Amino acid sequence: MKAVVVNKEGTWVELVERDIRKPGYGEALVDVEYCGVCHTDLHVAKGDFGKVPGRVLGHEGIGIVRELGEGVKSLKVGDRVSIAWFFEGCGCCEYCDTGRETLCRTVKNAGYSVDGAMATQCIVTADYAVKVPDGLDPAQASSITCAGVTCYAAIKAAKLRPGQWIALYGAGGLGNLAVQYAKKVFNAHVVAVDINDDKLALAKECGADIVINGLKENPVEVIKEKTGGCHSSVVTAVSKVAFNQAINSVRAGGIVVAVGLPSETMDVSIVKTVLDGIEIIGSLVGTRKDLEEAFQFGAEGMVVPVVKKRPIEDAPAIFKEMEDGVITGRMVIDMKM
Repeated sequence: MKAVVVNKEGTWVELVERDIRKPGYGEALVDVEYCGVCHTDLHVAKGDFGKVPGRVLGHEGIGIVRELGEGVKSLKVGDRVSIAWFFEGCGCCEYCDTGRETLCRTVKNAGYSVDGAMATQCIVTADYAVKVPDGLDPAQASSITCAGVTCYAAIKAAKLRPGQWIALYGAGGLGNLAVQYAKKVFNAHVVAVDINDDKLALAKECGADIVINGLKENPVEVIKEKTGGCHSSVVTAVSKVAFNQAINSVRAGGIVVAVGLPSETMDVSIVKTVLDGIEIIGSLVGTRKDLEEAFQFGAEGMVVPVVKKRPIEDAPAIFKEMEDGVITGRMVIDMKM
């Protein structure tokens, strides 16, 4: 099979040919159709979370079950399923037992701690592969598998209510989906903040009520002037500045949800946090149930990911474009191209 892996130095990506084993007990072999490219893949490729040379990247995978291992009851051959960042939990800890399975301390993550979906074939743990509903385009489903469900779960964590204002910092691959979920699923008013006019134009097209270029205007001042302060903010940007602005953009009693993973620290005013009753929450992707729900909204046409299909040979170029911050929407590797 063809696979995009972390190079032997653990610092970048390369395309290789590799054999794949048979599925074991509780596993399924999947013929991958599409795999989105996420900023987390870039972090893994560069060794930001620790070097993993030889690891097959990818956690936005969609494919068709080709073969089942023994003991599989949740899938059948021919099912279309996900290969997501939350690859497998232990199934018996306090987090797995209380609906917070992504916090499992022995969690396995596709494309990081186990081989992922950026290959023509992939092995999955059957019970953790979420079925893709009929009517959802598989290339678009690949974006929902990570970017979509991450935004959906973060907005749920923000306790957003219809008619409230939410500020979304970052209008890229995650941000444009966050706009759609906030606007069309949660029926909220949306402010999108970015430093790229092309991404802001897409956010506006996706339904944002207000768009702000952080290089041209002060987002905090504009948000306070036009909304009185948002009820919540979600930060998908990989920028310390964005996180700090997000805290200052919410009104008293506001909720700030951290999603992006910059290698920096936030500057949090203790006085403001206490006196204004600000909540700061970390949100890590989403559970299998979250993904099932996020898929269904896509199948119903409420959320439409903006994707561009590229052949697997383009993977190194896509990673460079992501590093340079020039991608609008989501790049998706089409294994059939």
